[in-house]
Amino acid sequence: MTKILEIKNLSKKYHTKEGEILSIQNLNIECVKGEFVSLVGSSGCGKSTLLNIIAGLDKQSEGEIVFHTDKAKIGYMFQSDCLFPWLTIYENCLLGLKIEKNITKENEKKVLDLLKKYKLYEFKDKYPNCLSGGMKQRIALIRTLALKPDILLLDEPFNALDYQSRLAISNDVYDIIKKEGQTAIMVTHDISEAVSMSDKVYVLSKRPCSVKKVYKIELENKKDPIHNRKDKRFMEYYDKIWKDLDINV
Repeated sequence: MTKILEIKNLSKKYHTKEGEILSIQNLNIECVKGEFVSLVGSSGCGKSTLLNIIAGLDKQSEGEIVFHTDKAKIGYMFQSDCLFPWLTIYENCLLGLKIEKNITKENEKKVLDLLKKYKLYEFKDKYPNCLSGGMKQRIALIRTLALKPDILLLDEPFNALDYQSRLAISNDVYDIIKKEGQTAIMVTHDISEAVSMSDKVYVLSKRPCSVKKVYKIELENKKDPIHNRKDKRFMEYYDKIWKDLDINV
């Protein structure tokens, strides 16, 4: 399998009035092309900081990030769908391309094809207030995929949804990511979500964050996240990760 990303001995320090705070310490992660990786850790351990560093929105203090692809392009999907209410769904999907000044006939066709493929084409001329929370998240994902990223980062993308919607949309997002052959790294505090969606789960320690354990998720009949929760090995992984987490901190 082709390695696409390596994070080597990464550390992050913040300087405050009270002194130096070490957020991440000697963290090592790798990801191969087409892999779905989850980062699980206690609240405030530095998961989102790590995504920001991978995306180039923040800078590590030590260590290196190596992309095994020329001019790696990163797509970032946040907790909020970040759709502009005054733009149509189609205009929202084109927004990233517009910012990049990369609106071409080919890219416009790709966006329309994605909307058709995932049954959202009929809403292309409507506005975000017409959509459910789950549909907005799918639109946000299509907007990100329109940029043709090499790696897709997801920062707790289902956090704002109720439990039933969360299950359904995690299924939809997983389906889109896998069908598009996308490499994804997701931050989540939800162990069930991580086990049911991922090829590999990194369990992170409390701050300063480092890799505590790595699990390669091997289910017997792996399909979609809802189906995967029924696998007999699902609870085995869940229990092991639960015990590894610093939950009493």
